[in-house]
Amino acid sequence: MTVSRLRAIPGIGVDRMGDAADAARDPEMLRLENLDTDIPPPQAAIDATRAAAGRDDANSYLPFLGTDALRQAVVTRLEADTGIAYDWRSQCVISAGGLSGILNALLAMLEPGDEVIMSDPAYAGLINRIRLAGGVPRLVPLRVADGGWRLDLDALAAAASGRTRVVLTMSPSMPSGIVHTAAEWRAIAAVVERTGAWLLHDAAMERLLFAGAPALNPARMPALAERMVTVGSVSKEYRMIGWRVGWIAGPAEIMKDIGLVSLTNVVCQVGIGMPGAAAALSAEDDGIAAAVAEWQARRDVILAELADLPVVRPDGGWSLLIDTASLGMDPAEASRRLFEKGKIAATPMTGWGSGEIAGRYLRFVFANESRARLAGLRERVRAAWSV
Repeated sequence: MTVSRLRAIPGIGVDRMGDAADAARDPEMLRLENLDTDIPPPQAAIDATRAAAGRDDANSYLPFLGTDALRQAVVTRLEADTGIAYDWRSQCVISAGGLSGILNALLAMLEPGDEVIMSDPAYAGLINRIRLAGGVPRLVPLRVADGGWRLDLDALAAAASGRTRVVLTMSPSMPSGIVHTAAEWRAIAAVVERTGAWLLHDAAMERLLFAGAPALNPARMPALAERMVTVGSVSKEYRMIGWRVGWIAGPAEIMKDIGLVSLTNVVCQVGIGMPGAAAALSAEDDGIAAAVAEWQARRDVILAELADLPVVRPDGGWSLLIDTASLGMDPAEASRRLFEKGKIAATPMTGWGSGEIAGRYLRFVFANESRARLAGLRERVRAAWSV
């Protein structure tokens, strides 16, 4: 019998699509289902990791909250991004990946039944972690405007209540690729200030911005600086998915509790991963600008190929969404047809928000397939959907 904390957690769907694509063993299959990338990590990170694999200090439980060098590198980056001084000893904890950091923060912030405001669609893994921590997701719709996404500010204000404990943000967000405007951040800050909630900011993709858009870090807003906890990782920006290294940073009062959860939950991080992560954060050439240019070019290929279909433009990140419901297809059925008739693996957004919003969409990840392989995508879709 399933325990109660898991009854509202359906999974994320990516595992099923990925397993099916792996089992097909078809080199013609377009792998648009999983958030991987073929662009390599920084060379400095690879070299540092190889060196660490032979060292005793990297084969240790200690230090429990992460190596000094990595915590200092994280704080150096955060200070450049936010203009805020952080004490690396009391305000930064290393986590076993960004999502582990999100769960640890939620466990330190939430009492059972507390509400967490977040966007719809949103990554199912974030929604599921809210539930695992005993929280209640309060979903705020994203609306399509001028071909892209915008946050429904009226719905955001209405979502705030006496039970609001956390506002969980991500910009660019996955799976939508929305990049919040200054007006949206001001509206989010107003909710945080009115409710006394924590802003828990998933910064995994914050520099993956298209069309030269400037990064707007919410910590630069006075209303948020004292109520904001940032969770980052090397997985997306630095293309270091397998390292499983992330970080959590924020005010010392909450970081003490988050550190206790981290120690209780995971105990320690990946020892041989931390030197590589520190090297990536400190590298003169981290490769992020070149990677973003390539990902944007791949996005543009898909947008051009599917220009006559209801695709919503992402302004950052690794993925985009297509409204299959408006074509008369449930996303799961659309996914099945693509797989069987078009040789495309793509994940339906079931469980990635509400049925009314997220449940309309199918996701295409453009981070792991070349422009050459994406060319001709429209014909594959036509063959599968007859549209």
